Amino acid sequence: MTTKDSARDAARDSRAAALAAFAALVADETRAACLLALLDGRAWTAGELARRAGVAASTLSEHLGKLVAGGLLAEERQGRHRYVRLADARVAQLVEDLVAQGPAGDVRRPPRTLRESSAGSAMARGRTCYDHLAGRLGIAVTDALTRRGLLRQDTGFALTDAGTEWFDAAGISLDRSGRRPVARACLDWTERRPHLAGLAGAALCGHALAAGWCVRIGSERAVRVTPSGERALGELLGIPSSALR
Repeated sequence: MTTKDSARDAARDSRAAALAAFAALVADETRAACLLALLDGRAWTAGELARRAGVAASTLSEHLGKLVAGGLLAEERQGRHRYVRLADARVAQLVEDLVAQGPAGDVRRPPRTLRESSAGSAMARGRTCYDHLAGRLGIAVTDALTRRGLLRQDTGFALTDAGTEWFDAAGISLDRSGRRPVARACLDWTERRPHLAGLAGAALCGHALAAGWCVRIGSERAVRVTPSGERALGELLGIPSSALR
């Protein structure tokens, strides 16, 4: 074996080890529960995540340390409180893609309790997927943008010139200073179709929440469209109220 072959094999083994370590990092159920909770795009305290995961605070702290060290979470401290959030949109996309591909995305499993049924229905109707809209609401908005020629899906997700003008006219700012794509497809794990993510998806979701078009409900990521939101989305995108309820 040549030196070049040995170097190539070593690099291959290094990548395999890194992939195995990453898989082990997200395979733990407690850490998976933390990642799913943080898909709402907000920062949580360690105590809040411990209660959500059903483990002791000391146990949860150890798990958070591993997720931070692995680059999946970012943390900051304010006084005695330790806050964590997903490191970036890339991590959120990865988690959402894993959910869509695995059994957790199988919406055919019947709910076990009335509370689970109600929460599942609300999440399927409308929710945030990190920082953009998902569920039937996200699909309705994505379809409306596409029908009006504001978004193209035939060659990958991309805003058209008319789409950019629409965002400007609606008063929804698109900050293009970063490297994040303006539009990106994100597979919806309840609808099994792509909804709008990326810079445009985040800006639209942020505007919808700030303007009161949508409000968060419950302790999950579910959102509900308000009457003013129904009017606004009807006027701006021609979405009927029935598709938003």
